Amino acid sequence: MSNTRVLITGANTGIGFATAKVLVQGGADVILACRNPDKAAEAQAELQKLGGKGTVDVIPLDLNSLDSVKAAAELINKRYDSLDVLINNAGIFGDALRFTEDGYEQQFGVNYVGPFLLTQLLLPALKRAKAGRIVHLSSIMHWLGNIKPESFRMTSGSYRAVAAYGQSKLANLLFSHALARQLVGTSVTSNALHPGGVDSEIYRDLPKYQYAVMRHFLIPTRRPAELIAQMAVGVEWAGRNGEYVSAHMPNWQSSRAKDAALADQLYQQSLEMVKAYL
Repeated sequence: MSNTRVLITGANTGIGFATAKVLVQGGADVILACRNPDKAAEAQAELQKLGGKGTVDVIPLDLNSLDSVKAAAELINKRYDSLDVLINNAGIFGDALRFTEDGYEQQFGVNYVGPFLLTQLLLPALKRAKAGRIVHLSSIMHWLGNIKPESFRMTSGSYRAVAAYGQSKLANLLFSHALARQLVGTSVTSNALHPGGVDSEIYRDLPKYQYAVMRHFLIPTRRPAELIAQMAVGVEWAGRNGEYVSAHMPNWQSSRAKDAALADQLYQQSLEMVKAYL
C-alpha cells in the first residue's frame, strides 16, 4: 500500500473509519472526506496514533450539498496531482421525508447524487494514477428499490423510507456498472459491494427498540472493511471491473441491477442533474 492515495467518504465513523484503519496500518496515504470537522479531526488523530507509514489528511465534504461536493473536489484536485482510489462509503438511512440543500429526497441525494458528482469530478485525478480504482458501497437492500425519477424530488404522495433507501442503493449499483463499461480500456476500474448488515451509525435514526432487536444480527465493521481494503489496494483486484461482491450474505443482484439499459438511462439523467457543477 505504500504511496497509495485513498479517499474515503464518511471516514470518521462506522465502516469508513474501520476501512481507514486497515489502510493506514497497511501504509496507505488516506484522505478522510467528512461532514463534521470535529469528528474528522478526532478520527485523524486516532488513525495517526496507529503508527502507519502513510499520511492521514482531512477534506471537508457534505454530500447533502452539491456546492460542498464541488468545493471538496476542487480542493482535492488542487492539493493532489492524482488519486489512486475513491471509496464512496458515506451514506444515510432515513426514517422520514427530508430533502438535501438542492431539493432531492435526502437518501437519494446523499447516497447517490452527491457521490455521482464527486466521482465525475475526481475521474481525471483517478485516470492520472497508474491504476485507479473506484469502490461503491451498495446494499442487498437494492432489491427493494426501483428507479422512479418522479421521486427524486418528491413533493407529494406517501413516503416509504425503506423503498427510498433501496432506490438509492440500486442507483449506486447501476452507476457502478454503467461506469465500469465506460472505463473499459482505461486505467480505472469500478466495482461495488454489499457490506452486510453492519453495526454502524447508519442505524442511528432508528427507534431504540428496533435497534436493540436488529443489533443481534449485525456484523462488526472490521469484516466489510477488510473486503473494501482488498478491493481498493489488493493485488487480487487488479484489473477487475464491473463486479458486485458481498462481505455478508450472497452477492445476488436483482434483475433491475443487471439492466444495462436502465443503468445507462440513469447515468444520463444523473449527468443532467449535476451538469451545472461539471
